[in-house]
Amino acid sequence: MQKIKSVLPKWFFLLSLILLAADRPKLVKVKINDEVTVSIPQGWNPMDGLDFTQRYPSVRAPLAGYTNLDRTIDFSVNVSATQWPDKDLALAQKFFKASLMSMFDRVEMINEGVQEVNKKKYIFFEFDSRVNGARQEGLQDPVLRYTYIQYLLEPGKTLVFSFNCLRRDKQEWQETARLMMKSIKVKSVKQKA
Repeated sequence: MQKIKSVLPKWFFLLSLILLAADRPKLVKVKINDEVTVSIPQGWNPMDGLDFTQRYPSVRAPLAGYTNLDRTIDFSVNVSATQWPDKDLALAQKFFKASLMSMFDRVEMINEGVQEVNKKKYIFFEFDSRVNGARQEGLQDPVLRYTYIQYLLEPGKTLVFSFNCLRRDKQEWQETARLMMKSIKVKSVKQKA
């Protein structure tokens, strides 16, 4: 009886891990361009021009964007206009955080910092946000979202990787978002002298 009691918690823990892993979508590796690869959920589709203009209004189109079948969960890769020639990660992190804080009515930071992913240092922010409804546009309800964003300072450019979904989907997608961000691989391009 004592052996059964000591083995039971181990089996329960292992079964829990298997069930959690089975619940997550399978990730497949995609090539963004000659420099960048990332793993995204199987079955996600590339965004089209209409998706980009509606959801990511910007003067520059993202390098790539992917969305689920319902078009409620997105992942995009973009090149920021902001360059950091000295690679001052601490200063860049403060700048990007201030920029994010000004984009939303409320931000609740879950995690932030600098992390190494595949031998490169990324500035990252994981947060819940709220944008209040715009009465003049007929939107009364606030928009609540979960976002995980990473910045990679490269010579002459900053790469931005962004995952976002509605906050109600956060529990289901948070671990997948983290795994996607850990899968990013960026080859360094040698600068011409």
